[in-house]
Amino acid sequence: MGKRIISQARGHGSFSYRVRRAAYSLKPCYPLNLDGEWEVVNLVTEAGHTGPVAVLKNSSGKTFQNFANRGLYVGQKITFNGTKDGDVAHLNKLQNGTKIFNIELRLNDGGKLVRTGGNSAVIMSNEGKTVKIMMPSKEEKIFEGECKATVGEIAGQGRLEKPILKAGKMHFIKKTRNKLWPRTSAIKMNIIDHPFGSGRGKRPKSKIVKRMAAPGQKVGHLRPRRTGRTKK
Repeated sequence: MGKRIISQARGHGSFSYRVRRAAYSLKPCYPLNLDGEWEVVNLVTEAGHTGPVAVLKNSSGKTFQNFANRGLYVGQKITFNGTKDGDVAHLNKLQNGTKIFNIELRLNDGGKLVRTGGNSAVIMSNEGKTVKIMMPSKEEKIFEGECKATVGEIAGQGRLEKPILKAGKMHFIKKTRNKLWPRTSAIKMNIIDHPFGSGRGKRPKSKIVKRMAAPGQKVGHLRPRRTGRTKK
């Protein structure tokens, strides 16, 4: 008798596929009212984030969390629309060549992009209403000029330089965030356990499934925009 495939087990919602809440107790994001000066009151290391999180407070007692930039220290003053490292500013207020992180994908969404330790993006061109940014993947994206970002480079550099020499270390890294590991290749399963299973064909044709397909059928390409080789 076969077992449920991974996509079916995830839909069931067992503890193996749930996010561990204790690893994400802090919510780094920008508040709606970010005017004035803020002070760094604490730096926190959290299991769910690869970079340290800074807790900032203003004179009226309001606080918010943001990812700490490289060189940030407790007691440092952060200003809105400033240009020094650690300041939060609108994209159209920054000059070309400025390194930024924790970028808002849409206005007032709190920051969605470039949030991992040691990462940063670079402003390529500032046209006022729109700003072109080179992402860490070397891909250029266009954002609204009113979107916010933090100046500098996020702390936590070098975390990928040391190799993972033992499988046990990767086990605990994944366990911290309750990630499924190790992942078994579908083609190495029995045919009763997965649509790609069996030992007959090791190079199956790409399977295209519909968006609303059943969990047991939702394997392969999920409603792809295109298939096949790309022409150079």
